[in-house]
Amino acid sequence: MINSRHLPLLTGKGIGKVFRGGDGRELAVLDQLNIEITRHEVVAIVGSSGAGKSTLLQILGGLDRPTDGDVQFDGQPIAELNPQDLARFRNSHVGFVFQFHHLLKDFTALENVMIPGIIGGITKEAAKDQAKDLLMQVGLEGRLSHKPRELSGGEQQRVAVARALCNRPKLLLADEPSGNLDSQTSHELHQVLFEMRDVCGLAMVIVTHNNSLATMADRILELSDGKLHDTEKGFESVK
Repeated sequence: MINSRHLPLLTGKGIGKVFRGGDGRELAVLDQLNIEITRHEVVAIVGSSGAGKSTLLQILGGLDRPTDGDVQFDGQPIAELNPQDLARFRNSHVGFVFQFHHLLKDFTALENVMIPGIIGGITKEAAKDQAKDLLMQVGLEGRLSHKPRELSGGEQQRVAVARALCNRPKLLLADEPSGNLDSQTSHELHQVLFEMRDVCGLAMVIVTHNNSLATMADRILELSDGKLHDTEKGFESVK
């Protein structure tokens, strides 16, 4: 019997991305890049600033389209989806956490976490119950009614993690999730991320310069010259 944990969840083949500058020159950021993420796996992507890590993450999550190549999620090529279906795919199957939390400032923590569920079509009451449960799991059960300005940086990022998990995605994509936090708060957030991986049974791809976060992953891949390379844990952080 095949262990489903080792089946590919996301596969990228021959991914290329070319940007055209204002002077008309082309800049190739990704070049025939290949990647495979299995279910429940955590992969850290490291590399120098400007190497294309955030661009790759956006392509894997359907926020951007590659110039060349193909990305498949559970065997389905996401490039074939029309804009409406692509938006539904992202909301249903992929959670995003960025360096800055992007919470809606006039909404409470609870309301921020409820939004993806409501957009996804579940009832307001169901979204509320789900949001409460997630906020409890990330240690914010006492902060449900607080707005972002009333929360610390670490608390805001915990709300962002809960929001990303609202629709029970299979994949969490995190772009420098602790890049704006101090070392102690970063450590606490890293623990939350991996606890939620275990609770929710999801895969994660994390772009980071943080050595301690990267070494928690199952694999570390370095992006350089437009391609991904396996690297040993304990790499030297490159900024």
